Amino acid sequence: MTALDALFQSRQWTPFAYQREVWDAYRAGNSGLVHAPTGTGKTLAAWLGPLLEGVEEGDDGARCRVVWLTPLRALAHDTVRALTEAAAAVGSPWAVELRTGDTPQSVKTRQRRKLPACLVTTPESLTILLSYAGTADMLRNLRCVVVDEWHELLSTKRGVQAELALARLRNLSPQLRTWGLSATIANLDEAADALLGPTIPDDRRVLVRGAEPREIAVETIMPAAVDRFPWSGHIGIALLNETLDAIRAARSTLLFTNTRSQAEIWFRAILHRAPDLLGRVALHHGSLDRDIRRQVEQLVAGDRLRCVVCTSSLDLGVDFTPVDQVIQVGSPRGVARLMQRAGRSGHRPGVPSRILCVPTHAIELVEFAAARDAVADRAVEPRKPLDRPLDVLTQHLVTMALGGGFDEPALKEEVRTTRAFRNLTDEEWSWAMQFVSTGGPALGAYPQHARIAPDDESRWVVPDRRIQRTHRMSIGAITSDSAMRVKFQSGKTLGTIEESFIARLSPGDRFVFAGRVLELVRVRDMTAWVSRATARSGVVPRWNGGKMPLSSELAAAVRRRLDRAIAGDFEGPEMTLARPMLELQQRWSVLPRSDELLIERTTTREGHHAFLFFFAGRHAHEGLGALLAHRLAQLAPRSVSATVNDYGLELLSPDPFDLDEPAWRRLISPDRLLDDLLACVNAGELARRQFREIARIAGLIFQGFPGAQQSVRHLQASSELFFDVFSEFDPENLLLDQARREVMSDQLEVRRLAGALDDAASMRIVLTEPERLTPLAFPLYAETLRTQHVSSEAWSKRIERMVSSLERAASTEESPPTPGRKPRRAAHASGRRSG
Repeated sequence: MTALDALFQSRQWTPFAYQREVWDAYRAGNSGLVHAPTGTGKTLAAWLGPLLEGVEEGDDGARCRVVWLTPLRALAHDTVRALTEAAAAVGSPWAVELRTGDTPQSVKTRQRRKLPACLVTTPESLTILLSYAGTADMLRNLRCVVVDEWHELLSTKRGVQAELALARLRNLSPQLRTWGLSATIANLDEAADALLGPTIPDDRRVLVRGAEPREIAVETIMPAAVDRFPWSGHIGIALLNETLDAIRAARSTLLFTNTRSQAEIWFRAILHRAPDLLGRVALHHGSLDRDIRRQVEQLVAGDRLRCVVCTSSLDLGVDFTPVDQVIQVGSPRGVARLMQRAGRSGHRPGVPSRILCVPTHAIELVEFAAARDAVADRAVEPRKPLDRPLDVLTQHLVTMALGGGFDEPALKEEVRTTRAFRNLTDEEWSWAMQFVSTGGPALGAYPQHARIAPDDESRWVVPDRRIQRTHRMSIGAITSDSAMRVKFQSGKTLGTIEESFIARLSPGDRFVFAGRVLELVRVRDMTAWVSRATARSGVVPRWNGGKMPLSSELAAAVRRRLDRAIAGDFEGPEMTLARPMLELQQRWSVLPRSDELLIERTTTREGHHAFLFFFAGRHAHEGLGALLAHRLAQLAPRSVSATVNDYGLELLSPDPFDLDEPAWRRLISPDRLLDDLLACVNAGELARRQFREIARIAGLIFQGFPGAQQSVRHLQASSELFFDVFSEFDPENLLLDQARREVMSDQLEVRRLAGALDDAASMRIVLTEPERLTPLAFPLYAETLRTQHVSSEAWSKRIERMVSSLERAASTEESPPTPGRKPRRAAHASGRRSG
């Protein structure tokens, strides 16, 4: 019996055919991408090839043979455990060790002298390791690099950082084989191309499709009734009792929320309502201290918790993790995210993955029904690789100069072996070299910006020790607000909170964090010192980046569900419950079809409103809102503000929107889109703010040493100063152009925005003037009011009063108010209309 057979027999497993395909391909010297559902053995598929090769060769593990890249620290801990168990089962002496930002410094120092046979690490930690001159010799006998959950890295700057690190590893070890593991991704060819690069020949690369996708059951906890005028978040906790029943019915549950704030709220609510679960419910998100996170991960692995309230920090996991049930609070905003989270449950043959959805407002009922359709069709989202982010390149140049120095022509060719920089021009390379060696035309007089210089052998190195130190502490491409540590006065660290939140508090104020109500004592040296509060409530922190846009695939599924509703098909429990809301929208205005753009004009005491429903997602609507406000101001002087959500946008003005159908068509025309958008970007200074992260990655600004980080205000001011200096004295600086491109692609989703305008050009425009706010318009109106109220309590009470008033109007009307409205659906409606 082989070691492989013994391993599988000991666990009563049978290898999947795709796993054997991966092992055979590895032994044949091939590289590739494995695409398989969560929980079907991808980890063993990638690990057993190099592991068994080492057993057969009698490799004692004295040299590093495998580097395992993972995007999440929580996933890294689980991975080390799984790889170690498999190595022991086949009798391999290989050691598996972890190197992340959480690894103790003493361990990192030891690893710089001697690496384990298998190193599990993140893109940032691997890049830092490559910045030390001795690392190259330790990696020359590397046999395999595995990139886990490649889809999570693919469309990010961290993915580009990984591409550059892979190119360096292939250069150091020509026999290296590269394998990527991925699930829930549509554009597999692009993903494989970015992972493997152009240096691996076609006959040495394979795409392995895994086991048949496990059945995914998408179910919804149904409220007894829903308001026909939804507003964000108002019915989530109302379903707490039903959610607790589901938690008690399962042995173990992961309860996912989309934001850390929501996780804190749900954790506190569960403990308050169900004290019998005290000690059996835990909280896990990325801002908690690493020791707290690690303890929770160990309890999950040991099957000692009934429920973990978590965010994307536990989206990914090692195969066969013992989780019985997954609950999703609020819309997942994407099909792939829903499938990924569902895949954390049901890791047994023949058992479907099951995800139980908890709506936080009525429209999410439609989203859940649409998500079930999209999951059944496997309509997952693509992840598009980035093209030439020059801030990452400049950081990489300094890293390579620091890691033993580099020969310029050789490194340029190595960088071009990545997909991200395959089209890098000589001019762009020369600019990047000049930027890191002199600072460029604007910064040439300041020696601290001359970070690299040629040595006696004409190799580029980093001669300044201070630059060496600060660069290593700045390596990485993760973008976030500056974080302040939260510590008890006894010294125990709870985690970190963004500085912008703490800045709004005064000593004595209470806030909720790490599942506790805390009182702020003082703020000093980027640390918020706290004590336990006796009160049972406090303000919940809001972290930046919490508003994920609705994906194009899920938005399309929602529109298909609305088409069916217009035809009278309300199949499914979610649509049955949402039916009164959708029928009221149809009576008071129109429920738009997939080939229609609905524009509602309404007047309230706040002013004149125009609601446009593109269904293009929050980010694209932010760009559309700015674009339309700009174009309206060009037509005639007026004040226009814009509010957006995933379904549409609201334009608010003191002046009426007296535009007919042809005028609206001109307003939403895709003509001169980029010119008008650039004007909006310049006016809103979005590029200036985007430049902060570019400046940080490119090494222009330093966030500070541990415990003495610079404030967000200081970093923003510094980056804006660089932006202004470059704009005036170095207008050809390519980082300026990158800031504008990133605003277009990331913040405004210009491709999706342009697609929405192109689609609208061929749609029927339906203009209506409802006498009251409609169910589709009300969430946008409520969000506008939120921004105008300092007190969230005053805002919520006013919203509740308005909902009651509108519900009374809907309940008492004998027939829809139709004077002057056309009762039929016209191709182009230029006046009032009603379904």
